[in-house]
Amino acid sequence: MRLASLLSGGKDSVYSIQLAMESGHEVTHAVTVFPERDDSYMFHVPNLWLTRLQADAMGVEFVAWASSGVKEDEVEDLRDALRTVDVEGVVLGAIASNYQRSRVSGVCGQLGLNVFAPLWGIEGGTHLDRLVDIGYRVMIVGVYADGMGPEWLGRIIDEDAIADLRELNRTRGVGISFEGGEAETLVLDCPIFSRRLSVVRAEVSWEGPRGEYLIHEASLREEANPE
Repeated sequence: MRLASLLSGGKDSVYSIQLAMESGHEVTHAVTVFPERDDSYMFHVPNLWLTRLQADAMGVEFVAWASSGVKEDEVEDLRDALRTVDVEGVVLGAIASNYQRSRVSGVCGQLGLNVFAPLWGIEGGTHLDRLVDIGYRVMIVGVYADGMGPEWLGRIIDEDAIADLRELNRTRGVGISFEGGEAETLVLDCPIFSRRLSVVRAEVSWEGPRGEYLIHEASLREEANPE
C-alpha cells in the first residue's frame, strides 16, 4: 500500500515507518500535526520542527498541518490533514494508547484508509532493546514522570539508560515505552535515515516536576549511523 506516516519525531513513529517499509509498503508522506497547545491529548509537542529534517533524511514528502490542540477538535484537524494526501493507509506508532489508536482508526475509517500499527502491544523494554541493537540513536527531549529529573534531558537511550528505566519502572511505575506520557523522544539517527540529525544548539527548560530539552538549531550530517 501507499502509506502516509504520522510523524512526531519520536522513536515509535520513526520505527513504525521502518517496519512499514520492511513489510513492502511504500511510505510516501510524513504528516506532522503542530498543536497550538502544549497539553495536546493526541500529538507530540517538543521540537516538532525537526520532523521536516527527519522526513528529508528518509526521502519522504513532508506535510505540516496546524491544529488547535483542543481535545477532540484536534481529531478534526487530523482528518483535514489526511484528506490532503493521496494514500491508501496510515502508519501509526501507538504501542498502548487506546485514546490515540481509536481516534486515528475512526478518522481513517471515515476516509476509507487502512491503519498500519506494527508496534501495538509490544513490551516497552523489548522495544527499546531492539532499537539500540539495530542502530537507533534516540534522545530523550521531554520528561514528565516522578523519578525522571533534569539529568534525563538530552540523554541518549542506550543499555545503561534502559537499565535505569527498568529500575524506575520497578520502583516508581514509570512506563518504559513512555506511552503514558512519561517522556518524549527524538530520533537522531536510524537505518532508514540517509543522514543523521545533529543538534547544534539546545537548552534545558525545567519547571516544577517536568522539563524539556529545547533544540534551537540542528542540521543533517552526511555520516549516517556512525559507530
